[in-house]
Amino acid sequence: MRTVSRKWAHSARPALEDERGGAGDRPSHVPAAPRPAARLRRALWWTLLTLTGGVERKGHLPPGGCVVVANHSSHADTAALLAALDARHAPAIGAAADYWFASPWRRRICSRLAAGFPVRRTGGGMDDLLARADDLRAGRAVVLFPEGTRARAGELGAFHRGAVVLAEHARVPVVPVAIAGTDRLLPKHGRLRPALVRVAVGDPLPASATPEEARDAVAALHRRTTGEPLRDSAARKRTAAVVASRWGLPLAFAWAFAEALSWPLMPELFLAIACVAMPRRALKLSLTALAGSLAGGLLALQLAASGAQLPQPLTTDRMRAEVRAELAVESAAAVRHQPWNGIPFKVYAHEAGRAEVAPSDWLTHSALSRGSRTLTVGLAFGAFGFLVHRLRRFYGLYLALLGTGFTIGLSLIVTGWS
Repeated sequence: MRTVSRKWAHSARPALEDERGGAGDRPSHVPAAPRPAARLRRALWWTLLTLTGGVERKGHLPPGGCVVVANHSSHADTAALLAALDARHAPAIGAAADYWFASPWRRRICSRLAAGFPVRRTGGGMDDLLARADDLRAGRAVVLFPEGTRARAGELGAFHRGAVVLAEHARVPVVPVAIAGTDRLLPKHGRLRPALVRVAVGDPLPASATPEEARDAVAALHRRTTGEPLRDSAARKRTAAVVASRWGLPLAFAWAFAEALSWPLMPELFLAIACVAMPRRALKLSLTALAGSLAGGLLALQLAASGAQLPQPLTTDRMRAEVRAELAVESAAAVRHQPWNGIPFKVYAHEAGRAEVAPSDWLTHSALSRGSRTLTVGLAFGAFGFLVHRLRRFYGLYLALLGTGFTIGLSLIVTGWS
């Protein structure tokens, strides 16, 4: 979100309102109306950030109202704060009135999705800020980026006075918050890419804190937050290195190609391993595996039509009999049953060759049936990889569970078709 300019920032900085416990006769709770909207916003941004790499939070806002001051390096900072801060504080974020409130649609986006309120940059900004004092006293949180603009990654600019002036006026604490990872998620003048976002909430500062004290607190918190490495699994790093290398896509193609001929392990197992380790390559891996499966199936069809018989481990006579019966009724369209009945694709390809199914018909129908499963499975595991990004240190355990589950499932399928 575009923040308020430096012109008025020395005297004003937008913030959300909250109440400090024991503040005389002032109310100590957030009115009921803002809470449901805050919960919806938090759910929305938490979901979106989870899908783009995850969001972690350490610490909590204090009871009652407070002015939150945070570092600012990305437009994604607003989303990170709304996803991480407590909805019971109903956070609100100051936004430049001449930009975010200049048209009806921008005003709706800013106020409804980002809990923004207008702050004028050409005079009157301090009045706009001080007008939020009652909200602060009612227990809400006002969020400000005291630098006044997005700083370069790893840097923290000087803090302007608006935030501390508002906190002192409303007699609420200033809470330093550090945001890390948004500069990788959405760099300044860059494109969105997956990254884990961390939000660390520090200890409250007194309302009388100076801008320098607030900046020092945010800087120290930011150093600790960015200095904490994300624990990773050696197995995941090795797998990701292979998947991201020039061998990743050829390996996906070769695995699927071999499975369509004779290899007993389906390409979806490869996708379950690779797409969780490297989620951003899920689509390319899935499409490549699909291409390999179709190419291998077409070759298997031609080989069977010429009388060749390749080994087909972990298949049964009952599987072959079932496929022959389906082909006799539906011809190439019989392959539509393959994604759901547990019979390997190679059995369909071989029996279709023996039944002299036309290669063009076979390719058309197998592309639909294999595509529906391969792409769905690959993209689903890619999404899962994004969701569990912060838990990638358990990738080795995931592989063990995946291998166990696959072995049990395969055994049940073979036994069921015996």
